[in-house]
Amino acid sequence: MSRIELSRAKSAPVPLGTLIGRELRNGKVEKPFVKYGQSGLAKKGEDYFLIKTDCLRVPGDASTAFSVFAVFDGHNGISAAIFAKENLLSNVLSAIPQDISRDAWLQALPRALVVGFVKTDIEFQQKGETSGTTATFVLVDGWTVTVASVGDSRCISDTQGGVVSLLTVDHRLEENAEERERVTASGGEVGRLNVFGGNEVGPLRCWPGGLCLSRSIGDTDVGEFIVPIPHVKQVKLSNVGGRLIIASDGIWDALSSDMAAKSCRGLPAELAAKLVVKEALRSRGLKDDTTCLVVDIIPSDLPVLPPIPRKKHNMLTSLLFFGKKSENSVNKATNKLSAVGVVEELFEEGSAMLTERLGKDFPLNKNSGIFRCAVCQVDQPPGDDGLSVNSGPFFSPASSPFLCTNCQKKKDAMEGKRPSRASITA
Repeated sequence: MSRIELSRAKSAPVPLGTLIGRELRNGKVEKPFVKYGQSGLAKKGEDYFLIKTDCLRVPGDASTAFSVFAVFDGHNGISAAIFAKENLLSNVLSAIPQDISRDAWLQALPRALVVGFVKTDIEFQQKGETSGTTATFVLVDGWTVTVASVGDSRCISDTQGGVVSLLTVDHRLEENAEERERVTASGGEVGRLNVFGGNEVGPLRCWPGGLCLSRSIGDTDVGEFIVPIPHVKQVKLSNVGGRLIIASDGIWDALSSDMAAKSCRGLPAELAAKLVVKEALRSRGLKDDTTCLVVDIIPSDLPVLPPIPRKKHNMLTSLLFFGKKSENSVNKATNKLSAVGVVEELFEEGSAMLTERLGKDFPLNKNSGIFRCAVCQVDQPPGDDGLSVNSGPFFSPASSPFLCTNCQKKKDAMEGKRPSRASITA
């Protein structure tokens, strides 16, 4: 072979699938590359996003890096969205014990996310402002993706094989019967807007306040049964990688999860985000703030995900798309496809009850005689009227998370055990 031919051979592009195969066989795939793109158009100017790719679990140790991506869709003003963007991450991280292993850190994340969301809400309410915000908050550590969300912004994953998974739950009263029951049981009223003549219009709302969502950060003019406790889901991608699409409801009101994923497959993340927004506008027009983040988690430093192999039409796809079999059969087929899509579910919990989300083994301050509030992380002597979450004759701060007086009041208000702020001031 001539020197020129040798040079050409060395520079010839290698298919991504071939590179992935080599890396898998050689066992060299340890940590993925994370690439992202962002796009959006403003109607009200109340959408905000957070992109932070230089976070460290251990300060000064680059090998402990992880990334954070978030979308905040504000309403009734921008204050809550800005406050959450600036404070939520630090509140989450402050709830994770120091000097623990990566596996322990990942296991602690779901509970820390609950703490961080509640603490951020309490701190914002102290400002006395009435705006609120959704929050879809995503942490990427290696192949592990952890998503926490309140409201109706959404995160989906699109993995090899074209398997699209929803990683969040929409907290819209119109569509979530379980949340409607919780809100009414906690003291709220759910109904549509009454216009002149007694006609009811629009989506279901919670009264007082008229909010369409059952969970958010902020909204101090609404009853505290509108809670900041997030749905949390943690999954692990295979080392083939995957794509996340994180967006406000300006996208999801126009596109289904499948439509959003298909609209940008095979494109670099930066261009993909623009294509998703463009497709949403083409479908519905600019009726709301429209913000989209696309995050690719891939095994090689290349611009796009591996191509999705085309499969022949078979009975399995017939079951999924035409529903010719029973629901159980469809669920089994879906689970089988999920295995092909190589997304391993590690954790999922969506309860709005703080007691259930904090658990009974929350770490206490090691200082003798001093308890640390599980939410606000403030040390407090046990004689200062602090209460454990399950306080009573059979429980003590040693067997369940300790809450200071203010955080205990917040918990009781969210569960309808005392008048909410809105009821007191009405």
